[in-house]
Amino acid sequence: MIRATHVLRRDALRGEIVDRIVLDHGDRHRRRMAMRGLGGLAFLLDLPEPTVLDDGDALVLEDGRLVWVEAAPERLLAIRAADDHALKRLIWHIGNRHIAAEIAADAVYIAYDHVLAEMVRGLGGTAEAVERPFRPEGGAYAGEAAGHHHHGHGHDHGHSHDHAHAHDHPHGHSHPHD
Repeated sequence: MIRATHVLRRDALRGEIVDRIVLDHGDRHRRRMAMRGLGGLAFLLDLPEPTVLDDGDALVLEDGRLVWVEAAPERLLAIRAADDHALKRLIWHIGNRHIAAEIAADAVYIAYDHVLAEMVRGLGGTAEAVERPFRPEGGAYAGEAAGHHHHGHGHDHGHSHDHAHAHDHPHGHSHPHD
C-alpha cells in the first residue's frame, strides 16, 4: 500500500492532487492510519509524529502525488453573548471543563452538547446548533504556535469523551495521538 509520509500546508501546495479525504477534527490529528480517499485511493498515513491536518492541506504520497485534506462539517454549538465581557466569561467556563473550542471574533464553537448548551444559556449566552467544520484551538500543549504539533499531557479529566459520529470513509478508530 502506498504511504503518505508528510504534509504540505495549504500555503505551500504544489503538485498533482489525485484524491480528496474528508475528516472530522478528531481524525485530522493522526500519525498512522489506513485511509481511503473519496475517489477510492487507498493509502497509509505514515507520518513521523502525530500531526494536526488543517482544511486545505495535502498529504504527500511516496510518489509525489497529493491527497487534498478537507474538514468535514460537524454538529457544533455556536456560542455568543451580549458583549465581549460576557463572551470571555463563557469562554472561561468552557475552558474550565477542558472542552475543545474554536474561538472566532464573535462566537465560540464547541462540539454539540445539550448539557453545555443549557449551561451557556443559564449564564446568559446563546447556544445555537450549527453544522460546519470544526477547527479548535491547539491549546497550551500544542507545542508550535500554529497548532500543528500536539504533545499529550498525561492526566485524566475524570469524565467521558464518548460521542457518536458518522463518516463517509472506512477506517479503524484509535486514540487521536496514534
